[in-house]
Order: sequence, then structure tokens, then C-alpha cells
Amino acid sequence: MEKEAPLEAPVWQRVVVRFAGDSGDGMQLTGNQFSLASVLAHRDISTLPEFPAEIRAPAGTLGGVSAFQIQVGGQDVLTPGDQPDVLVAMNPASLKVSLPELPRGALIIVNTDAFTPANLKKAGYTTNPLEDGSLRDYQVIPVPITRLNREAVKDVEGLDKKFIDRSKNFFALGLVYWLFDLKPDPTLAWIDRKFGKRNPAVAEANKRALMAGYNYGITAELFQHRYRIPSVDFPPGTYRRITGNEALAMGLVTAAQKAGKMLFYGAYPITPASDILHHLAPLRHYDVLTFQAEDEIAAMAAAVGAAFAGAFAAVGTSGPGMLLKAEALNLAVMAELPLVVIDVQRGGPSTGLPTKVEQADLLMALFGRNGESPLVVVAPSTPADAFDMAIEAFRLAVRAMTPVVLLSDGFLANSSEPWRIPDPEDIPPIPVRHPSVRNNGGRFLPYKRDPETLARPWAIPGTPGLEHRIGGLEKEPETGNVSYDPQHHQRMVKERAEKIERLAGVIPEAEVFGPEEGDLLVVGWGSTFGAIREAVRQAQDQGLSVAHMHLRYLNPMPRNVGQVLKRYKHVLVPELNMGQLAWLLQARYLVPVEKLNKVQGRPFKTVEILKAIEQMVDGR
Repeated sequence: MEKEAPLEAPVWQRVVVRFAGDSGDGMQLTGNQFSLASVLAHRDISTLPEFPAEIRAPAGTLGGVSAFQIQVGGQDVLTPGDQPDVLVAMNPASLKVSLPELPRGALIIVNTDAFTPANLKKAGYTTNPLEDGSLRDYQVIPVPITRLNREAVKDVEGLDKKFIDRSKNFFALGLVYWLFDLKPDPTLAWIDRKFGKRNPAVAEANKRALMAGYNYGITAELFQHRYRIPSVDFPPGTYRRITGNEALAMGLVTAAQKAGKMLFYGAYPITPASDILHHLAPLRHYDVLTFQAEDEIAAMAAAVGAAFAGAFAAVGTSGPGMLLKAEALNLAVMAELPLVVIDVQRGGPSTGLPTKVEQADLLMALFGRNGESPLVVVAPSTPADAFDMAIEAFRLAVRAMTPVVLLSDGFLANSSEPWRIPDPEDIPPIPVRHPSVRNNGGRFLPYKRDPETLARPWAIPGTPGLEHRIGGLEKEPETGNVSYDPQHHQRMVKERAEKIERLAGVIPEAEVFGPEEGDLLVVGWGSTFGAIREAVRQAQDQGLSVAHMHLRYLNPMPRNVGQVLKRYKHVLVPELNMGQLAWLLQARYLVPVEKLNKVQGRPFKTVEILKAIEQMVDGR
């Protein structure tokens, strides 16, 4: 019978757990399963997967460390946490990489079997940290995970030693499940779904490993007690764990369904956007057509063609791919076709840091094309928000007949949080109107604009009587005929810009968290939301006069942004770049802005923003 946790066992409102090991140790899978079990136990989460850019870095080296950090809480959780309270280190390299992040007193569960002379040397250790006293400031729990796991699964037929050792991550997961009073049932069910039919031996080994780790926690008495995290009182509904890329994929499909349209998604595989294609490819029964192109240019050109043909067209890429898509994207601006370009930003320039986060594509999204080339730019603030912003991107694209760039990033793409699945009936339809010969009333004018939106009509090619010219050359107003008349160019440039600006009248005003006026306004966009909001909350708890405004619409910006900025003595803009939004706000609204910039390939920590707030408000 399982031992009950003693009554004095501590209740942690929040805990930060980091799983770290070699890139072949299954740390991403382990973290994802821990996330799923936490959500199903009614706890809030925020996650940070970290993995090397190399397909397979040398085993046991610092460059090959893969990690998954998660904050689990019994209250609103906005970030994956600044410092891990618990580290599960599967080898010396993962310990060395993670140790600088740990506070004194942190709990370290370490796989002692991996601390061989060879592995210590690969990690740069001259002595064994488990024996030399260098970990005296931490609670170290030594567990021979590899050996115990082999013993647990040795009787499974059909598996060699290599495959047996690959299940040791489940042993570690089971142990942590016991430590935090989580049931292993969701993971056992997942193992059956994943491996049960096609590879029963692998399924059996993984289930044995998981339960061996769980039961080891019960019997070994290595811990003084288990830890309990209270449940969150979520609003009623059906929830699931969702990543940013999953949310984008579902949002694109939902938008097309709400418009009665086929979804075309073109992409060339690129980190960290590739998962969007993976999620969409199986959805043919939802009238989704996916196209893996031979290069980024072909994917963009195909999307332009799909939009011209009347489909809801979207493409996904990251920074280097955005550069290649620029010419065909500009064709869509000139042809005035509705489509969505998803840029899952990553560290740059050039190939840069493929698996690390950065927000440095904002100015490229706004200005990275030749000529006067305005388009809409939006950015989700959380993984779940990506679902709503994907729908919103298509809504704006159709309303203004324009391309829309949606700026996600590597943190949002791979991190996860609980998401309340919306009722489809609560999502408004996206109205789409195509002209027909019957209601045209005469000669078709492909660039005769709607008086309210300035959008041109979206004519389906092949419709009798709606034949028209389209392309990248400048056009005569209304007729769309090629024109080099100076006044025609002036008018068309102004109208293409004006229809984007008019969208400010239909997007929501920016909201302020905190006092409506005061000493400091912290302004952010994209994935910085969680760290900024948590820092502002803590500053407000200290009695500081500070507020937070987060921008999901970057072009056009909400119509009240200028007014809000001028109600505060100081403005601080934290960004994962060198100050791109700060530059835009200063240029447009003529307000002084303080910048807080980070380009380390990692998200902001709450404490980094809080320190900047304290320094600006009271000089601490």
C-alpha cells in the first residue's frame, strides 16, 4: 500500500521543475508528459522547452544538453519560472549546464550511473561533483536510474540493452510524479496509444519504467516528504494543454471553417515553424490542403496563387524564410490579396540560433519589402492566444484585402499552457463576399474600392464577366489596367496605406493593467507578456505606481496607444531584440522610451524586468 504523505508535508503554491539530459534522453517527451499530468490534475502551467540546434550533438557534451523547464502552480502561472526548484539531471553535462540557474537549497535528483569518468571528462569536470563537496548548498538525491531501470524492464522480451536504456526517462518521470502527488495514469494511457498496437514490447518497457520510478519514490524513503500543489479553480469548461504552434494550426482551420473556405497552407520545413505543417497535414477531412514546397519562395508563390483562386491561404516560416518570401509577399500587397504569413521568430541574423527565441523580425515585417508596402502585423501574447490571433489575422486580411504577418516566436511555438476549448458557436463567422455578374451591374472594376474599408473586390477567377488584370505592375485606379501615370501611382500608394490605417477603427483599444496614470508604464508585445505581467504584479504588491500595456496589434496600432503613453511619467519597453518596438513608439508618438533589451536566445526572467521597474520608479 502506498504511504500517505505526512500531514506536515509542505504545500507549494508554485514549483519550477527542470528535466535535463542528453538530447537522446527524451527530456522533451518527459516534460510534455509532466505538463499533461499537471493540467489534468487542475494545475496551471507554463513551459520552456530547450534543445540544441544540431540534429544530434555529441552524446554527453555540453552542446548536446536538452532540457524542459515547467512551472506548475495552484494559481495563475504566467512564466516557466526564473529558477528551478527541482532539477532532474540525467548526466554530468546536464548538471553543469543547469547548475548556474539553480538557487541555493534547490533539490537535485541525479542519475549517478551516468557520472562515469568518460562522461565527466566530456562535461569538463576534473572531479566528480557528487563527491567533491561542490554541491553542498543543494539537496542532492542520488539515484542509480540507469541500473534500476534496467532491472525493472529486463524481462521484457524483444528489447536489447539500447532500447531498454531509452526508457529510463520514464523512470525519472515516475519518481517525480510520486514526489509531486501526480497520478501516472495519463502517461500510461498515452504509452498505450502511442506504442500499444505497433510495438507492444516498447509499450510494456515504458510502462514498467514509469511505475518502477513511481514505486521507488514510495519505498526508497529518499525524501523527507512529498510536495503538494493545490488545484486551480479554472472556469467551467473542457481544457487541454496546447502549444503555440498547435494553437496556430487550429486557429487557421477554424478561420477557414468560419468563412466556408478551403484552407491552403504552404511551407518549407524550418525550425521552429515546422510543427504547424505537421499539425495541419492530417486534417484533409476539414478541407485543408497542405503543400510542402521545394523552397521558401515556392511556398509563398503558391499561397499567392491560392489566395487569387479564392482559398484562405497561409504560409509559415521563420526569419531566414521571411527574407526569401519578401518578393512574392510584396506581389500580394500590390495585387491586394488576403493571406496570412506566420513568422515564428528565432535568433538571428542569418542562420543564427535556430532553436532559440528572439523578437527581432518586427521591423522586417513592417518594412522588409521594396517600395511603399504596407500590411497588417499582429502578434499573439501567449500560446493559447495564438488560436485567437490566427483567426483575427484572417478576419483582418479579408476585411482589407491585404496580407497579414503574424509574429510568433520560438518560445510561444514550443511552450504550452492550459487552454479552455471554445464553443465553435461562440466564434463569429468571417464574412466573405465575392462579386458575381448578376450583382456587378455592368463592367467589372477589380480595383473599385469599398467606401468603408477601401478593400477591392475579391473576384474568383473563371467567373464569367469578371475577367481582370492582376500582377505586380502599378495599376490604374478602379480598372486595374497597367498604368505609369504619376497621379495614379500616388493615389494607389495612398489607398493601400489608408485601408490598413482604417483597421484601427475595428480592432480593440489597448488595455492597461494597473493604474490609468502614474509613474511608469511597461509596454510589451509577443511572448514577453508573462514575464512583464508577473513583474508588474510584484511591483504593484510593493506599492509602486506601475502599469502594463501589451500590444497584440502592431500595424495598425490600437487607436488609444498615443493617449495611454502620455499618461505616465516614464515608459519602459522590454524586448527580445535591441529596441525595435521602442524605436517605433518614439518615432510615432514622440514620447521618451527606456529600453530593456535581451538577445541571449532565452526569454526574460521576471526578476530582470522587476529590477528595471524598481530602478526607474524609486531608484533601487
